Amino acid sequence: MNETRRRRLRDRSSGTATLISEGCRVTGVLTGSCDFQVNGEVEGDCEIDSTLMLAKSGLWKGTIRAANVIVSGHVEGDIFATGSVDITDTARITGTVAAEAIAVAEGAVVDGVMKTSSQSQPTEVLEKRDSDS
Repeated sequence: MNETRRRRLRDRSSGTATLISEGCRVTGVLTGSCDFQVNGEVEGDCEIDSTLMLAKSGLWKGTIRAANVIVSGHVEGDIFATGSVDITDTARITGTVAAEAIAVAEGAVVDGVMKTSSQSQPTEVLEKRDSDS
């Protein structure tokens, strides 16, 4: 399947991500060009040239600047992505979300402003659901 036709950004993630485990707390500025997966807590800002994945158990307090962002946890701060932001049904965001494209699942809570920079037409997205749903 063509990489650009996959349903979600996380379907395209490849390689091993830098992991901040649940129970771990990081304070400061994160930078890098690899993927990051945050299951723990971060207080600070980041400048990441790849994908930042904030797990359901993750908490981020600060500004996120990354190529792509997947949010399943809680963000208290702004998110700026040069690519896309994928907000899952368990996400809670307080702040501005700005990206070329933003996908929001039913159940997500965003208390703030969402801005997209893409001029392209919206794309129909089909949810992947279990056959029991």
